[in-house]
Amino acid sequence: MMGVNIRLNEEVPVDRIISLLLISAALIGLASAASAADGESACVTCHKQSTPVIVTQWLESKHSKKQVDCSACHVVEEAIPGARKHFGGTIVTPAVSPKVCGSCHAAEEKQFTASRHAHGAEFIGSLDNILGEVVEGSPAANQGCRQCHGSELKASTSGALTPETWPNSGIGRINTDGTKGACSACHARHEFSVAQAREPETCGKCHMGPDHPHIEIFNESKHGILYKTNIAKMNLSAQPWVVGITYSAAPNCATCHVSATPSQTVTHDVGARISWTLRPAISTKLENWQSRRDSMQGVCRQCHSPAYVETFYKQYEATLSLYNEKFAQPAKDIMDQLHAEKLLTDTPFDEKLEWTYYLLWHHEGRRARHGAAMMGPDYTQWHGFFEVANNFYNEFLPAVKELKPELVDTVLSKDEHKWKKGISKEDREKTLEFYKERYGQ
Repeated sequence: MMGVNIRLNEEVPVDRIISLLLISAALIGLASAASAADGESACVTCHKQSTPVIVTQWLESKHSKKQVDCSACHVVEEAIPGARKHFGGTIVTPAVSPKVCGSCHAAEEKQFTASRHAHGAEFIGSLDNILGEVVEGSPAANQGCRQCHGSELKASTSGALTPETWPNSGIGRINTDGTKGACSACHARHEFSVAQAREPETCGKCHMGPDHPHIEIFNESKHGILYKTNIAKMNLSAQPWVVGITYSAAPNCATCHVSATPSQTVTHDVGARISWTLRPAISTKLENWQSRRDSMQGVCRQCHSPAYVETFYKQYEATLSLYNEKFAQPAKDIMDQLHAEKLLTDTPFDEKLEWTYYLLWHHEGRRARHGAAMMGPDYTQWHGFFEVANNFYNEFLPAVKELKPELVDTVLSKDEHKWKKGISKEDREKTLEFYKERYGQ
């Protein structure tokens, strides 16, 4: 039977060695249940017939070349939650947890576990989850929300995962052993190709759509255009993969958020270089925002001058301030006041104004902010701030006025909204002259 080599050029922890001794006993049972060709494990012999594509993918993987076979990831002790009997041994499949991967990839597991990705399932109980679970219904949430965020896996007494929680490879999946995350969300089984993990489409499986259209913004941006044009030059399978050294044609999602530069190492903490949170109703700077921004700017400077990078960030942060101060904070203050005065119920989404407000920040506001962050002008403008302004002035404020007019009057009295009272004849003439000069009509 094929040996189990889990070193992958790293030191093996003592507890892993102990686990291997226990696993070896289980392997004896597996080997006696299925015949094996010389140099081929019993798992491979059997699965060549039952799941041949999986075997082919594994044979093409770096794991196979390092002699890391099925048993290294799937054979476990009987007491592990979710474990089940299989041909005389005990296995856990198909939901292998990051703890298993961390036996060899300890640094990657530690970084990932600290990241926002690993905590993706914490959306449970949020407004998003109420929409999916209650307003829409659990089956929709299982096939939708949880496929990206992750489910909480449950196993029957036989060890089989329940259909309410599985299949699922959501990035923040809560596994039967209590760990969080799914490495296979980005590193698809069973080839675990680094080139595939570096492709923008891998991120775009979840980072797309009306509330966080990252893949659409990237494709629109100059970064995305350069990537598509020069994909043959990206050297995606290189190891190490370092911008400016092993490739220079273009950046992609991995380049900016997790991959190495000449002065920074690879990280599996996808938020390590993000200085602002663009997810909630109001954007705020994150903890340690300065060091996070320095890290991201270090990536930017591989292609752009320091002056370009600094100026871009000034534009970007001015755009976030505009969104916060002109639209987001006034709208949130109004909603808080209406709830405090019991003019709205405590039940989410039972009144039209709550849907209107949700769209204002969760869809339109996010598009505007993410467009600005990722150099997507159309998502900043027409899919973003235009939609924000249209909703704010023509949907949100008129609905508020029916409940408490003075709240609207207070907002519109501020300088940034005075245009609503009309533009002076002098300003109109200046505007007309500007466009005549620019467009010749």
